[in-house]
Amino acid sequence: MKLKYIKEKLNLNLLIDSSLIDLNKEINYGYASDLLSDVLANAKKDSIWITLQIHPNIIGVASLKELAGIIIINNRKPEAETISKASNEKIPLFTTELPCFELIGKLYQLGIKGL
Repeated sequence: MKLKYIKEKLNLNLLIDSSLIDLNKEINYGYASDLLSDVLANAKKDSIWITLQIHPNIIGVASLKELAGIIIINNRKPEAETISKASNEKIPLFTTELPCFELIGKLYQLGIKGL
């Protein structure tokens, strides 16, 4: 499933310029965690990451793991440095008002599987 489809179906807010990223990237898996060490140990390349973390270190983890993007839940607003780093690293960064449980349920209904 394409990242663009997920964005549209779940009404996600993209925080970086869409011309910097590939919204046609295929997404098959998702990973939810707020512990960076857990994401480093267990998330797989090209997965979408769901978190409530808003600090710039999430971009470093996503870049290192080659994740397809990050969705920040609960309508939390990332720090300006986080958005800037996401733009520089070309990491799709989204926000949603949905809580984690609901977002994961909706992603699962769309066909995204857990790892």
